[in-house]
Order: sequence, then C-alpha cells, then structure tokens
Amino acid sequence: MQTDPSLALALSAPKAELHVHIEGTLEPDLAFALARRNGVSLPYASEAALAAAYDFEDLQSFLDLYYACADVLVTEADFHDLMLAYLTRAQADGVIHAEIFFDPQTHLPRGVAFATMLAGLESGAREAAQRWGMTTRLIPNFLRHLSEEDAFATLAQIEPYLDRVDGFGLDSSERGHPPSKFARVFARCRELGKPVVAHAGEEGPPSYVVEALDLLKVSRIDHGVRAVEDEALLQRLAAEGVPLTVCPLSNVRLCVFERMELHTLPKLLAAGIRATINSDDPAYFGGYLGDNIRAVQAAFHYPPEVWYRLCRNSLEASFASDVEKAGWVARLDAHFAGARH
Repeated sequence: MQTDPSLALALSAPKAELHVHIEGTLEPDLAFALARRNGVSLPYASEAALAAAYDFEDLQSFLDLYYACADVLVTEADFHDLMLAYLTRAQADGVIHAEIFFDPQTHLPRGVAFATMLAGLESGAREAAQRWGMTTRLIPNFLRHLSEEDAFATLAQIEPYLDRVDGFGLDSSERGHPPSKFARVFARCRELGKPVVAHAGEEGPPSYVVEALDLLKVSRIDHGVRAVEDEALLQRLAAEGVPLTVCPLSNVRLCVFERMELHTLPKLLAAGIRATINSDDPAYFGGYLGDNIRAVQAAFHYPPEVWYRLCRNSLEASFASDVEKAGWVARLDAHFAGARH
C-alpha cells in the first residue's frame, strides 16, 4: 500500500488541539470501568451496546447520550483517569499542547464539587507533562441550554479557583440559544481577566458567529463552519485573523455535512481563515486528532504546505505565551524542513 507523504508529515508534526471536550473523550471501556468503580448503572448492557449507540441524528441526540455517560465521573481519580487517557492518545497524534474544555454544570448538580473535577483534571495533566512534556490549559464551559442565572451561579463557584483556569467557553445545544443570551456572563468573565471563546456557526446560523464576536468578544470561534454562508462575515474573520477551531469528523457525524467532501474547510482556507483541526468529542465522533487529519486528507489531498499552515495556526491560536509559541513554531519549521531534505 502506497503511503501519503503529506499525511505522514501532518500526523507526526507538532501541533495543538484547541477544541476537545474532556467528557467527550470517555471511551466505552473507561465508562464501564468507572461505572463499576462508583456503583453507577449505565443504560447499556455492554461496551459494545454503548458503542453502537454512538450513531447520532443531530447535536441533541448526541448530547442526550453524552450527559448520561458523564454520570460515571464522580471522584478526583475519575477525572484524572479521563484526562490521562485523552492526553495519551493526543500525544500519539503529535499534540504537544492541548486546551481542554470541561462542563462544570454537567457535574455540579450531581454533587461533584468544582474542586474535585479541577484537581483530577490537573493531576492527569501533570502526569502527561512529566511523561511527555505536554502542556495544557483548562477552559470551563457554560451550557447554553441552561439559563443565564445558572451560568452566573456556576461562575461564582469557579471564581475561588480563577488562577487555575485559563478562559471560559460556551457549548451545548446551539439552536435557539444565541450567544447574546450570555452577553452579561461573558462580560463578567472578561472583567475577571480571562479570554473567552464560544461555539457558534455549527448548527446555528452565521449570525451566531457575529454575536459571539460583537457581544461576547471572543478570542476564537469554536466550529464556525457555516460562516461561508455570509461573505461579509467570511471577509471579516480573515481580516481580523479570528481562529476557527474546526472539527471535521464531528461535523459529519452530526449531519452538518452529509460527507467529508462537502465540508466547508476548503472554502475557509481559500478565504484566508485561520482554521485549525480538532477532534471535539472523539470517543463519540469516530476519532481523535489523527483520525480527523486522515479523514480530511482522504477527502481533499492537501499538500504539505497546507498541513504546515493548519498546524501553525493551531500553535499560534493557543492561549500559550509568545515565548512558548515561538519555540513550538521553530519545532514545526524544523519538522517540515527536515522532510524536504
């Protein structure tokens, strides 16, 4: 079988992952192991039955299963194991830095303290740093299907630990829950000195991307793949250098696009958008970052220079320091230069 040198280069290149939900990395085997450890019942007879349920019609059908499986996450050790399992896979895909979403509102109502989830995620990240030198950032998200009041109450629980989180995000059901619903919450987050990001323009319309930019004042747009439907928005995103954290396999699995060949990534890149490739909820959507890279390459056959650009975008769009970014880009330059000789 002939190998694709461009694909091999992309897979092994140093890169960052900027759009991954840690609860969405919960594989069936770990879900059942944690269920047994914590005496939690899952509504599936086996790992195979749970895996078979990962066939979604839309975002909401995915979220229903996602929240049910999250019930197995109870202790600090559970969150540690979840984080380390994800980072182990990410490291194998060339990820040297990951900015990881988690959903406090999924766990707080079940009696899991914010301190418990945070400590577990941090300890898993420390172990990955010791093993492989990986760096991480933690970004708690607000669930947009819940109320502004609930978001403010959650923020109050996070504030005592503010120095241990690296930003705030907005996720969950997009339809009917525009970014404007959380304008005051995000204004408070910015007052606290944290960058903000938001899911917009996946199932929701391009106007949600505009709201995220103008009302929430986000640093990045998570998804944003429907921005191509608004030429003025597309030009604005390119002119302002707003990064998009694109999740190709997720978009196909959630029926945003019927198949990968219909994805808007080529149009985004052609417009000069700072797109990045990410895995979103990889346990549910058919794969981690390497699997997304393989699927994109199979559909679009990109040359090395496109993959260099995508990897560099991921590093430069991160919340890391300028010194860290410069070091990573130097590694990336060396990686691609070495392939030419």
